[in-house]
Amino acid sequence: MKRTLSLLLGLSLLGAASVVAQEAKKEAPKKAAAPAVKLPVQPADVAAPKLGNDGQIQPAFAKAHESFVAIAKKGEAQVVFLGDSITAGWNGQKALFDKEYSQYKAANFGIGGDRVQHVLWRVENGEFEGIKPKAVVLMIGTNNSGTAENSPEQIAAGIKNIIEAIHKRTPDTKVLLLAIFPRGEKEDPKANPGRAKNQAVNAIIAKLDDGKKVHFFDIGQKFLKPDGTLTVEIMKDRLHLTAAGYQIEADAIREKLASLVK
Repeated sequence: MKRTLSLLLGLSLLGAASVVAQEAKKEAPKKAAAPAVKLPVQPADVAAPKLGNDGQIQPAFAKAHESFVAIAKKGEAQVVFLGDSITAGWNGQKALFDKEYSQYKAANFGIGGDRVQHVLWRVENGEFEGIKPKAVVLMIGTNNSGTAENSPEQIAAGIKNIIEAIHKRTPDTKVLLLAIFPRGEKEDPKANPGRAKNQAVNAIIAKLDDGKKVHFFDIGQKFLKPDGTLTVEIMKDRLHLTAAGYQIEADAIREKLASLVK
């Protein structure tokens, strides 16, 4: 009998404790959400990593960068493609990329969403340590076009800084500097300011061509119809290349790139 009473008492106390715990949980104040971080506008000509909404380096950016640093340390690539999502898109065209560039042991250092300052940061933080490619195919800047504070002059200065950072680490590398590709359906400064801004940047960086280590190459017109229209058959969202668009790029740069890696 005593044992039964003890058991009942224990169960009663356990139940009471459970109720108290549940009530305490209900009454506990909810943890306040972390305040949003207001990210500063990054100048296009100053090296900076890509940040997330929390103000920290984006994990995907960091992971891709680390993989490129590892590739660079192997020192095998004779050609490096460097840029944003348009360059990264070659990863979805593996058969064409291998056909055109496997002979160069080419490496693709493209990261979606990158801006000029991000590529500059990547170069300055290990992506050209241990590697001495014969040529770099560089195309960057279109993601800066929507930032009012990044003027064409500032974007161009950042691109110049990227080239200088490359040559500081591998002086004999030749840079095939592609003009920023056209974007948007039509050439219209009001309806399509991004294309107009990119054209202004291109006009400045064209002057970086020294005929020796820097070779500016504008293949933009090859993507357009005679009236300047950009179709979804070439760029699915009038920004990112389709398979047909990558074929156009491959055909356009083939001879020029071959001449630089001799």
